[in-house]
Amino acid sequence: MDQRHVVWFEDIGMQDVPQVGGKNASLGEMVRTLRAEGVRVPDGFATTAAAYRSFLAANGIEEAIRAKVEQYQAGDESLRSAGEALRELFLDSEFPDELAEAIRAAYRALGEREGRSNVAVAVRSSATAEDLPDASFAGQQETFLNITGERDLLDACRRCYASLFTDRAISYREVKNFDHLDVALSIGIQRMVRSDVGGSGVMFSIDTETGFPGSVVISAAWGLGETVVQGTVNPDKYQVFKPLLDSPGCSPIIEKSLGEKARKMVYSQGGSARTRMVDASVAERQSFVLDDADILRLARWAALVERHYGRPMDMEWAKDGETGELFMVQARPETVQARKSASRFTVHRLIGSGPLLATGAAIGDSIASGPACVIRDPADIAGFRPGSILVTEMTDPDWVPVMKLAAGIVTDHGGPTSHAAIVSRELGVPAVVGTGNATAVIADGGAITLSCAEGDLGHVYEGELPHETEEIDLGELPHTRTAVMVNIASPAAAFQWWRLPADGVGLARMEFIINNLIKIHPMALVHPERVTDDGARRQIADLTRGYADPQEYFVDTLALGIAKLTAPTIRTR
Repeated sequence: MDQRHVVWFEDIGMQDVPQVGGKNASLGEMVRTLRAEGVRVPDGFATTAAAYRSFLAANGIEEAIRAKVEQYQAGDESLRSAGEALRELFLDSEFPDELAEAIRAAYRALGEREGRSNVAVAVRSSATAEDLPDASFAGQQETFLNITGERDLLDACRRCYASLFTDRAISYREVKNFDHLDVALSIGIQRMVRSDVGGSGVMFSIDTETGFPGSVVISAAWGLGETVVQGTVNPDKYQVFKPLLDSPGCSPIIEKSLGEKARKMVYSQGGSARTRMVDASVAERQSFVLDDADILRLARWAALVERHYGRPMDMEWAKDGETGELFMVQARPETVQARKSASRFTVHRLIGSGPLLATGAAIGDSIASGPACVIRDPADIAGFRPGSILVTEMTDPDWVPVMKLAAGIVTDHGGPTSHAAIVSRELGVPAVVGTGNATAVIADGGAITLSCAEGDLGHVYEGELPHETEEIDLGELPHTRTAVMVNIASPAAAFQWWRLPADGVGLARMEFIINNLIKIHPMALVHPERVTDDGARRQIADLTRGYADPQEYFVDTLALGIAKLTAPTIRTR
């Protein structure tokens, strides 16, 4: 194999970021160092930055790229027209023979390793300025799934190169002050995991909203993982308490929330499209993607990855529906909570009230008020009013230029690991995602208040409500001889206080767990036949779906609520 142009994952590591980009370097690092500890990574190879440079040179397009970028930066050409012209330069180019043959030869060798020809692969972009500790570049370049055959592989690689100049990638590099010509693109070609008939998702080794380091947060949906990353579905959410993962007999799962998961991405049959969206079955919508054993295995992998890299990590995983095997398919540094101070935090409080319009997952912990700007069609992005609260169905990287101008963001779809959530955290903009109905119930131009200060459930209220902010320096808190404990009511807000030097939970309010988490009177679960109201019966059936005995729903949910209340105050050594 010509290692100037193509390298196997097992031959690269984090020291090779300049040659294969952050994504591919991390895949190689996991293959080399963590596979022996049981972390599964699908086999594959990467093209190099040198291969990208040879592509530019062979087609003589570098000067044309530079000229077009300068026209955009000077304001002589719009982002849209400049981006389109830049991508066309790549799409109209051909691979030099030496590079094309290196890719084809490696693809054939991958097929030999897998024991079949024309193996289906994921073709993934990995920029050399990507997955860095201070800039994630999440979703800026393209990924192409279920690619088979040498001709289609080369076409997907060409489109990966072109995606280095998507409008969103150009805009993001401008924001982060990266020189467009200094960034090269590596391509990862990796065996597809049959998650189209299984499930997939995203995982963080830290609580993404509060920075609590003792939690692993997992999102899961049926089918290919693009739906979770893009925020087109409301996924399952699981949380695991890391310090007890290795304790014999412990199953330290502290949250299991069943997501709607109404749609899924699967392989396409016939035609040029490689994937398609379909409706999830009723059984899939009512079932968790992962069982407890899978949740704990992924959490242990997250802890191993975090320990190896020495920092909180953002990961992607997939479950093969044919074999039942789990795989790690990406790991990169978490870029938001890892940069925050552990000795200072800010507390935001609403001091007014108004009609509740919508609820969803809270992203961040602050509060924003202002006029709503409802945009249902991405074609209308240019109509966004700076300083407004963006209300839309979902976002993708093309929305970043307006997201950074928003006072807050509200979406119908997506979870805590969706694109809207990731970018909102990085921009420091509060968001409420996965409301289900925001675009239907919020009036364009109407005054609203978005609150992420009430736990992991975000609220959108009618009107501009007054609120206050308090800065707390934990270093100034006095030491006491008396053990000071916290009084906690709602599990949703428990992680907000992990930085406090508390000695445990002194009082936990069980009625708040019942009201806010279980949402059903205990006696209605003991005697469901006595519930005569049809609406209440439907609500109880919806909340307890997946449980043969509704009393087990009460026991499980109460146990998870108590566990989540206590987790942030447990001091493990």
